[in-house]
Amino acid sequence: MKIKRMAAFIYAFASAGVVAFQIALALGAPWGAYAMGGAFSGSFPPPLRIAALVQAAVLLFLAAIVLARAGVGFHKWFRPSRWVIWFVVAFTTVSLVLNLLTPSAGERMIWAPVAFVLLVTSLLVATGRTD
Repeated sequence: MKIKRMAAFIYAFASAGVVAFQIALALGAPWGAYAMGGAFSGSFPPPLRIAALVQAAVLLFLAAIVLARAGVGFHKWFRPSRWVIWFVVAFTTVSLVLNLLTPSAGERMIWAPVAFVLLVTSLLVATGRTD
């Protein structure tokens, strides 16, 4: 399997884990200490539950862009993904920085490595040659 495709699948798999976490938060899982800087140690209040669902939707959209750019899905998005993939790279860069700077030790421990994987794989897809 080509590196670009492998990177896209790794990105999608890691994103699926983050999306599942966000949906769990939206449904009331008491994991607030591992998100949003650890500001809420238990379940999120209703406005942040909605924010978690919005974040899950954004992450799904970003994964679709990565898969489109790698040529493994969402084929109608392939052409625009040539430049939109750089938004994904920028988003994952910001995510990594924020996860490294968060006051929540648990968030740094869990999500900084995930954000690093998302950044590396999105860069591999963005800079890989088109097959």
